[in-house]
This record gives sequence, structure tokens and C-alpha cells, in this order.
Amino acid sequence: MIATDYSLFLSVGDRVFHKKFLRWGMGIVVEERRSVLPGGFCYVRINFQDGKLRVFDNNFKSEGCCYYAGIQKIDTEREMRRSKKQEERIKKKLIKLIMQTRKMLKAPKEEEIQDG
Repeated sequence: MIATDYSLFLSVGDRVFHKKFLRWGMGIVVEERRSVLPGGFCYVRINFQDGKLRVFDNNFKSEGCCYYAGIQKIDTEREMRRSKKQEERIKKKLIKLIMQTRKMLKAPKEEEIQDG
């Protein structure tokens, strides 16, 4: 059994961007490597929208970790949950507005009440 002395930040398929170099665009982790030797390197290769493949240290315990260098994950699941919640809120508001409109249309007008 191999003892690991690292903690990984990214894995293959993660979507990321660099805080300091937004012009690179969004990136996708295409490769992840871990050292089998204690104290060895762990790195990831990220393919950015500008067409360049860049390599970053992937060990949270390292001062040179891509997280500390400015790489930020794009949490797509959280964004999807957030957009679903917003969609539900909009639906509720729309239904409420429709119900209010129906009530207004069904309510007898003042002129009809006075004539009747």
C-alpha cells in the first residue's frame, strides 16, 4: 500500500477558469497525474479555450497548487441547482399573477352591481 502525502484539487473533466488570465477562457481538465513516490508531483493538464494546454500543480498541500495560483472551479451542479430555483420562483410569480388577473376578470364591475 502506498501512502499519499497529497490532497488533490482537480480531477479529469472539471471545468475551470484562471482568475488572473480571463483571456484564456474556460478550461477543461484533460489529464491528471499522481506520483507514486512520497513527495512526488501531482499535476493536471488543462485545455483552455485559447487553444493552449497548460500544466499546473494539483496538490492542495503544495504552495504552488493551481488553486493558490488562481485556478477556480466552475461548479456546474451548483449553477444548475441555482437556475432551477430561479425558474421555480419565476413560475410561482407567474402563476400568482395569472390568478390575480383571473380574479380581476371574474369580479363584477361596479356598474353591473349598481344596475342589477
